[in-house]
Amino acid sequence: ASVARRVKAADGRVYFSYAQIHAAVSSMVPKVKAFKPDVIIAIGGGGFIPARMLRTEIKVPILAVSLKLYDDATNTVGTEVEKVQWFDETSGVGKNVRGKRVLIVDEVDDSRTTLKYCVDEVKKTNAPAALAVLVVHNKMRPKAAQLPSDVEYMACEDVENFWNCYPWDAAAYGRDIYAHEELARQCLKGGNGVNPSGFDAHNKKIKVADGLKNEVEATSLTGSVMALATLALALQLAFSRERLRKADDDCLFIARIVDGKHRPKPRAW
Repeated sequence: ASVARRVKAADGRVYFSYAQIHAAVSSMVPKVKAFKPDVIIAIGGGGFIPARMLRTEIKVPILAVSLKLYDDATNTVGTEVEKVQWFDETSGVGKNVRGKRVLIVDEVDDSRTTLKYCVDEVKKTNAPAALAVLVVHNKMRPKAAQLPSDVEYMACEDVENFWNCYPWDAAAYGRDIYAHEELARQCLKGGNGVNPSGFDAHNKKIKVADGLKNEVEATSLTGSVMALATLALALQLAFSRERLRKADDDCLFIARIVDGKHRPKPRAW
């Protein structure tokens, strides 16, 4: 996997945007297609959105499992993985696991404890023909567990061992998505400024788009000013024409009096 370096935000965490996650996931599509999965198993909650991004290009169904190692209420890491939710193998998409090629997706490989538990549980409970793992980010740190040698491992990016903040958790950190995305851009810009999975090129496109937007806005403003000036001129001309018309009427009125063709009535001026 490529190394994506970023700097910490003021709160000591590293933020990732939806665009950065999407670019990272898309960069692994050729490898995933080479594996030829029949089904994706997304580990909730962090694996759900990356799995959905991947499905657009891979076009295989998704199953969801939920495992718990981290306690959101106390902000602590547990000692054992808790199996909260699993799929039904006897119905629907669940039938695509036993004897099939399965890809497990999660957002981050941290200590590898949860990932190892999921791999072992799928192998023991559902007996797939082949198993692979894809994570958006692999933290470059010692792992508490190792995956079996027959499991193919794919990491979109290697990242440093910082506290990662993902966009789907923005509210958990007391920010709206716009503030989160801005922090993600700052974290990337403060690092080496290059995302090997292609976000740097994407960022250039954003800058070009912003430039075009500013140009359009400037053109629109200029057009608005010109339109107002044209309207003012038209009103001025219309007012002048009205004054001329009244002057012509007055001249005609006076001429008829001089010719004796009209006896004027008292007129208020």
